[in-house]
Amino acid sequence: MTLDRLAPALFVLLWSTGWIVARYAAPHTEPLAFLSVRYASAALVLIILCLAVRAAWPRRGAEWWHAVFSGVLLHGIYLGGVWWAIDVGVPTALSGLIAALQPLLTAMAAPLIVGERLTRGQWIGIMFGLLGLSIAIVPRLAALHWSEVATALIPIGVNVVAMISVTAGTIYQKRFLQTGDLRSTAMLQYIGAFAFTMPLALLFEDFAMTWNIHLTIALLWSVFGLSIGAIVLLLYLIRRGQVSRAASLIYLVPPAVAIEAFLLFGEQLSLAMIVGTVIVVVGVYLTNRPQVAAA
Repeated sequence: MTLDRLAPALFVLLWSTGWIVARYAAPHTEPLAFLSVRYASAALVLIILCLAVRAAWPRRGAEWWHAVFSGVLLHGIYLGGVWWAIDVGVPTALSGLIAALQPLLTAMAAPLIVGERLTRGQWIGIMFGLLGLSIAIVPRLAALHWSEVATALIPIGVNVVAMISVTAGTIYQKRFLQTGDLRSTAMLQYIGAFAFTMPLALLFEDFAMTWNIHLTIALLWSVFGLSIGAIVLLLYLIRRGQVSRAASLIYLVPPAVAIEAFLLFGEQLSLAMIVGTVIVVVGVYLTNRPQVAAA
C-alpha cells in the first residue's frame, strides 16, 4: 500500500487523538502553557532531525517568513483558540461543530484564492460531510441549556476565529509553501507558533503545570504523534492534492474522537453518532475520489 493511500487514514487517526490528549492533560496544566512547551519541544526535535539528515533549508528570506507565518495560523491561533475556548467553557460538541465548518469554508475560498475548481461531485461530498456531522452533533447541542451557550459567546467567537485561522493557514500553505523540505518547513512553523503562544501564556496564565506521568505521556504523544507525525502528513496531503480534499478529512475527526472516547473513557456512542459517521464517510469518499477525465 502506497503512502498516498495510507496517509489520509493515518492522518485522521493521529489528528483525532488531539482531542483525547486535551482531555487527558487538562487536569494537570493550563492550555496555552502546555501548547507553548509542546511547540518548543517539537521545534527542538525537528531541528535535531534536520541537522542529522542534512535537510534542505529555505533559500530565500520570504520562504522563511512564509513558513513561520503559516505556523502562527495553523498552530498558534488555531490550537490556542480551540484549547482556550474549551478550557473556559465552550462545550466540546459545539467546538467540534465549529471546527467542522473548516472544509466548507476552505472549499468556498480555494477557487478564489488558489484557483482550484471543484466538481459537482466534490460539492455534493462536502455537503454530505456537513450533513453527517450535523446529525452526529446537533442532538448533543440540543441537550444543552441555553445559558451554557449564552455565557460562552466570547469563547465561541474565539473558536470561530480559530477555525478561520486554520482554513487560512491551509490555503496559505498551498499558495506559498509548495516546495521545500517538509521537515525544515514544519520546524519553522513551530517556531512561529511558539513565538505567538508563549507571550500569551505568560500574559494570561500562571504557567501552572503539574508534572507527573499523565502530563509527560500527553506531552510525548503531542510532540511525536501530533506535532510531528500528524502535521507532516497534513503538509504532505496539502502538497500532493487539492486544498479542499485535504480539509475534507477533518470531517472524519469528530466521529473518530467519539469512538476513541467510547473505548478509552466509556462515553456512549449514540445512534445519531453512528448514522452521522456513515454519512460523513460517504461525503469524504465523494470529495476525495479520483476524477475521471472527460473523453
